[in-house]
Amino acid sequence: MRPMMESDTTWLRATRPDRRLGRAIEAHASIGSTNDRARGLLAQPDADGLVVVADEQTAGRGRRGRSWHSPAGRSLAASIVLQPRLAAADAWVLPLAAALAVSAACEPVAVVRLKWPNDVTDERGRKLGGILIETVIADDRLCGAIIGVGLNTDWVGADVPADIRDRSTSLAEVSRRPVDRVALLDRLLDALSDEMERVERGEWPLERYRLRCATVGMAVRVATETETITGRAVDLGAQGELVVEWDGRRSELSSGEVVELRGASGS
Repeated sequence: MRPMMESDTTWLRATRPDRRLGRAIEAHASIGSTNDRARGLLAQPDADGLVVVADEQTAGRGRRGRSWHSPAGRSLAASIVLQPRLAAADAWVLPLAAALAVSAACEPVAVVRLKWPNDVTDERGRKLGGILIETVIADDRLCGAIIGVGLNTDWVGADVPADIRDRSTSLAEVSRRPVDRVALLDRLLDALSDEMERVERGEWPLERYRLRCATVGMAVRVATETETITGRAVDLGAQGELVVEWDGRRSELSSGEVVELRGASGS
């Protein structure tokens, strides 16, 4: 099945001048990285709320320097420019707020899970998408942020590259119906605007994220910058750290690559 390509004009249907995020959308048929382009816009005085979206992303990035597949017409690749009214010390709320917004945007299409720290999966743990956040900090100020969102929308069966087919899926495959990517983007910008309004008035998303985080309660293997820890994820810390019990110890991990091994029952 040929992918459905969106024109620049079609993507612009998600624009809403009265909304904090998405008041203006810059659409591309193909681009290297939406995050790179959004970072270039960040210095503009009126950049807050601008969105870069692409039908195809040829040099997308994931966490830890990985590439991110964004095939033409089969995914949502969008980056949102923020000039948050937050202190640098509060930047930790951004990935939690973004994850909740992505979850809310996907809910009308399919049931999704949040996997710490930045992945969205189906109920079987197959990856649907991820979030990449880049920040600009000066002294104690959070000067700007880019929230990059990549979601597999219409990859089905043989369309998915063989090397990731066993651990990745798409919203269309889970829901068994095509996905309206423009409507998905519109819901994402609605939800993220709401989340940013909450955090900027001091309503942290930690408790709501904790309730949605499927990693808590799982046996996990976590690769950090310095070691690999195998234990059980038992909670989230005060700033969203993953709390893991292992070898009689308890660690609070602020970052890492997580493999969920089995459920809380040990099955």
